[in-house]
Amino acid sequence: AQAGYGDRFGHGLGHGVGLEVHEAPGVGPTSEDTLAAGNVVTIEPGVYLPGRFGIRIEDLVAVTAEGARALSFFPKDEPIER
Repeated sequence: AQAGYGDRFGHGLGHGVGLEVHEAPGVGPTSEDTLAAGNVVTIEPGVYLPGRFGIRIEDLVAVTAEGARALSFFPKDEPIER
């Protein structure tokens, strides 16, 4: 959203990770799921510009009793070139 693409984010933010590719809990503004300690979820914002490009960067997060703990650390400050 900070880069001006907030209106191009038209999907969920992430999902649970386990035995299936996509499973509960869902993560995003339309999800009614509740996160609980022990859940591992993806946080994968994406931007799609039809006819130009689309990109998603997926991080894994463990939900703990204290909050959340990042499990992956993709550098977000490096430019992505076409």
